Amino acid sequence: MMFTPDTEAAAAAFIGDCAKQRSPVEIIGNGTKRGIGKTATAQTTLSSSALSGIVGYTPSEMVISAKTGTPLELIKASLAENNQELAFDPIDYCGLLKSNGKPTIGAVAAANLSGPRRFVIGAARDALLGVRFVNGQGEIVKNGGRVMKNVTGLDLVKLMAGSWGTLGFLTEVTFKVLPLAQTETTLALLGLEDAAGIAALASAMATHCEVTGAAHVPEIVNAALLNGQFKGPGATFLRIQGSAQSVPSRLAFLQQRFANMESMVVEEYASRQLWQQIRDVHPFQHDYRPVWRVSMAPSRGHEMVDVLRRHAGLAAFYDWQGGLIWLRMEAGAEAELVRKTIAALGGGHATLIRADDTTKHTTPVFQVQTPAIAALSARVRAAFDPAGIFNPGKMG
Repeated sequence: MMFTPDTEAAAAAFIGDCAKQRSPVEIIGNGTKRGIGKTATAQTTLSSSALSGIVGYTPSEMVISAKTGTPLELIKASLAENNQELAFDPIDYCGLLKSNGKPTIGAVAAANLSGPRRFVIGAARDALLGVRFVNGQGEIVKNGGRVMKNVTGLDLVKLMAGSWGTLGFLTEVTFKVLPLAQTETTLALLGLEDAAGIAALASAMATHCEVTGAAHVPEIVNAALLNGQFKGPGATFLRIQGSAQSVPSRLAFLQQRFANMESMVVEEYASRQLWQQIRDVHPFQHDYRPVWRVSMAPSRGHEMVDVLRRHAGLAAFYDWQGGLIWLRMEAGAEAELVRKTIAALGGGHATLIRADDTTKHTTPVFQVQTPAIAALSARVRAAFDPAGIFNPGKMG
């Protein structure tokens, strides 16, 4: 059964009834990220898709509030009309997961979605100022507001970000926004292997050029980007955004810094296309093989990929200056091998974003928590959802 309340009060009443009956509930927005994680063990689905509309937006304050079922594209369009944007540029998983529907602003908060600027701007949770949600007892809770401030006590805003519907049913979110960059350009360094590409990214980040995109794509992935424009062993991308006056001079500085390497300039329109493809994992959208999202120290990611290549077939590329690695496994998910390799190289987090249902059923999809963190997480969930009705089994 699917229930799509069009008011917060209706959602609260429904959840209150479910809590009394201890009836599990799957929580979704439009369901575009439903394929991430395990299938919730619930007969009833609660969707926020009917809770739609911008509640408050004053461009001069650079803050926007919206009901959680509001399509993300509507939020982006409203901001663009005022030359503003969600600077963390949330990823769109629809292509990778082969899902239909329109991503919602609520899911951006619930899944803490971020894009290529994450390593310089911060994640969605860093821009999330306020939330309204219904807890597992059917109570309406409000936390945070429309301004950045020091927090005393429990910061429920940050706690809800990335909770994947396990702590509450989000009904409204408030985000800080930033001015839209006037223009952008990307410098592509050609012919670098993984280690050299990651070193070049680190070198660029050490300059004054304010690089807002830093990715390396090995040859096996290149053909999927901008119709295969980038030839050779690998392409290393450095994006510069800002005013029409500053971007050319910063680009010239980077070109001089890497004058001994073959390079090409990707102009504004193509640059925007390129980074959207990197953000949305476009190179891995055209099949159904398992895909991992790995976060670890930027200097160790390529070492992890080298080890895995010796033991399993895979394709990989790097974002966030090498700190985010996308892995597409050629055969099975190889979960034990992936996580053991990451642990041996200093640790990190690995999430199985795409896999068949059988693999997800038998594999820890999200990073396995230490006993201490798992115990703390269980206590938090019990405080928010005493009856344990929200998305049971989703994070298992």
